[in-house]
Amino acid sequence: MQEKIFKLKGKVMHYAWGGDRFIPQWLGINNPDHKPFAEYWMGAHPSASSTINTHTGPINLQDAIREMPAFILGEKVYESYGELPFLFKILDVRDALSIQVHPSKTAAAKGFDAEDIMGKPINAKDRNYKDRNHKPEIMVALSDFWLLHGFLQQIELQKRLDSIKAFNDLAGIFREKGYKAFYKEVMQMPQEKVDYMLLPLVKSALKRKKTLAKEDPDYWVAKYYLDKIPTHIDRGIFSIYFFNLLHLKKGEGIFQGAGLPHAYLEGKNIELMANSDNVLRAGLTPKHIDVPELLKHVIFKGTDPRILKGIDDGKGNLVYESAVPDFGISALKLKKEECHQYISTSSEIIVVIEGIAELKGSRKLTIKRGEAALICAGENYTIKSKEKLLAFKAFVP
Repeated sequence: MQEKIFKLKGKVMHYAWGGDRFIPQWLGINNPDHKPFAEYWMGAHPSASSTINTHTGPINLQDAIREMPAFILGEKVYESYGELPFLFKILDVRDALSIQVHPSKTAAAKGFDAEDIMGKPINAKDRNYKDRNHKPEIMVALSDFWLLHGFLQQIELQKRLDSIKAFNDLAGIFREKGYKAFYKEVMQMPQEKVDYMLLPLVKSALKRKKTLAKEDPDYWVAKYYLDKIPTHIDRGIFSIYFFNLLHLKKGEGIFQGAGLPHAYLEGKNIELMANSDNVLRAGLTPKHIDVPELLKHVIFKGTDPRILKGIDDGKGNLVYESAVPDFGISALKLKKEECHQYISTSSEIIVVIEGIAELKGSRKLTIKRGEAALICAGENYTIKSKEKLLAFKAFVP
């Protein structure tokens, strides 16, 4: 292979929480059955590798990397990671995702090996660790986006516990023993007590749902249960009241590292993460929840959310600061006929959200809205916008 620029085709993931319009419309395909299009994956993850179009036909990207790792990844990335270290995604969040935490790299390797020794199949529903990697994430909003992000700061959380009658008993535990004992209490609480504590809040939120603003945790409780009051309340509802409720505007981003509890609630975004599928869940999901394992990894302290605006590098890139070396992300916002030159020091994936981009290096390739390209390491290339362009680039810093 002499060429280093290829059109890349990702994989759609049809999870129940996904919307049915945004991703199909972006891809330019029909969805008459209103099937949920939750995520569009771009990368070389073993469970859903992308393909690249070559002159001999489509090739699985994971297979291509296995055959020509240094050519595609670059020597340094190959020596450091042995694979494409990131997974790039487009998300359409219609309904809330699970309250979740991701393990550190060391903890993931330890947990994976322990489950292997137990003989637990990799696809077992009660398996926590699918690989040995960590899963830090960075996202940029493509619309108004709502999420939960870490615990409220101590003063704010204490005030909330004191002001909501159902939580008054928890207020004393938090005041005397702090975050860990307090969260452990609600996560290990008998279901009967969970129902007793949360059912009045759910009923109240549902009665007032038409008057609630999205800045109010009650809004998300009412949305989660709609008009149906369940027999048993999901303990994940606690976290809606205890975590920071954030509203990101289009173009704003946030990073979420190991141990930080979080959950996406609503909106469209572009997300970049380490090439992993390790998730420990705390609620708002029918999937496997392992409370003792979860509590080993949660960062038990208040979080001061750091919303990322992006830094202009003067070359058409708005770079969002990542806290890990595995990946970096930038937004390309170019005016019509604007052109910039780049050199790829690692594999790069460029995806077009709006407009048309002309890539020119070892070959010339045009990608439009809903399309993506893979650029191999060591390519000297230009990007020219054929019309106003919004695209995102994933790379290894």
